Amino acid sequence: MNGANSALDIADAVRTRQTTVTAVVQSTLDRIGQHNTALNHFSEVLANRALARAAALDIRVDAGEDVGALAGVPFGVKNLVDIEGLPTIAGSIINRDRAPAQHDSILVKRLEAAGAVLVGALHMGEYAYDFTGRNAHYGPARNPHDTTRMTAGSSSGVAGAVAAGLVPLSIGSDTNGSIRVPAAFCGLFGLKPTYGRITRADSFPFVASLDHMGPFARSVADLAAMYDLMQGGDDRDPACVGSVDVVGDALTEGVDDLRLAVAGGYFARGARLEVTAAVASVAKALGSNDLVEIEGAERARAAAFLITAVEGANLHLGRLRERAADFDPEVRPRLIAGAMVPGSWYVEAQRYRRRFRAGVLSTFRDVDVIIAPTAPLSAPRLDQVTMELDGRDVSIRAHMGIYTQPLSFIGLPVLNVPVAVDGMPIGVQLIGAPWNERALFRVAAHLERLGAVRAPIASLG
Repeated sequence: MNGANSALDIADAVRTRQTTVTAVVQSTLDRIGQHNTALNHFSEVLANRALARAAALDIRVDAGEDVGALAGVPFGVKNLVDIEGLPTIAGSIINRDRAPAQHDSILVKRLEAAGAVLVGALHMGEYAYDFTGRNAHYGPARNPHDTTRMTAGSSSGVAGAVAAGLVPLSIGSDTNGSIRVPAAFCGLFGLKPTYGRITRADSFPFVASLDHMGPFARSVADLAAMYDLMQGGDDRDPACVGSVDVVGDALTEGVDDLRLAVAGGYFARGARLEVTAAVASVAKALGSNDLVEIEGAERARAAAFLITAVEGANLHLGRLRERAADFDPEVRPRLIAGAMVPGSWYVEAQRYRRRFRAGVLSTFRDVDVIIAPTAPLSAPRLDQVTMELDGRDVSIRAHMGIYTQPLSFIGLPVLNVPVAVDGMPIGVQLIGAPWNERALFRVAAHLERLGAVRAPIASLG
């Protein structure tokens, strides 16, 4: 088995004894060892742990036991997810002084209960306050399709490792777009589920009212299998509703009964021509000619900025007072600025959040899935700090999430689908009403069958 194999293909090969878990894991570790220095996707490789688990799984398989839907499948997790025996660094140097986690995250346990094998922790922007994949402490994560370009962030190595074929699956987090934008830049399927669908317990937070956990994969079937296993109740996360929405059986349902539309207005402005062309190609494949406007999206993005800054700053106030010099210099000033935002601004942002959510929910009375760009451009160069947006030169870090932030802001489920074009991949968002991930998977699977979207594995030589 090599880096190009899907998760479900690996699991099938293990269950039918065409290969062993040990062989799969060793091949994965070899590929990581060969390429990670150049790509900088893994911050910690758990070779001994992974091989020990592989050997234990092989004994069970040899005994005729079904070890689970992800039998022998290697995966990685963003390094804000707890891994037993490691400090949960969340892309920082400050957190290296934390005590090691006493147990694995519940999400790690759920995947491993289905036979998967954790092989390591993955690079991220410091404290998840990043859209670039650059990290002053640990260097940049490099896009495997072109190592001079960004993976995006903050789930930088999380997306990069899957696109590079280092692992077929990974777990990331999304506050303002940190699953969707890296998935777009790296050419992957990535899901930000409905707020409250998947527990965030056992992970280092950023903005409690905006944080989501979610999966990355190179096929819709792999993404669905992972999403199904990650769900379930957890009293330790007050936002987690505990409802389970199994989607694996929905992938062959087709889309004829779904009402589909393209987002106009705010979502039709600012993107590069290749991005608008990708959105148009997805709409054409789906036979969708309808337009829908998400009223107030620009103001929603501004409100999301305020809430992110204030809640993020509040979380880090103690560290800012005691160890300000140890923050990434691109993160520190934004946290300090957030600490100085007037309380009345934050209150007004929360009030608008409720109004905006009500308006968007009314839109979903007439449509099931909305199609929109994920990011305004494909992956920029690693050294690029500005981009042109509506005729103005603006900061890349601050504006990468212009199409993702208004949707995180109100907790909608969104699935990024990769459009493979000449050059770097382009991402398109499939947006659904709360708790309607099933519709998103149906549309994504239909597009994949048509060949309108695909996740190419990077050629690493």
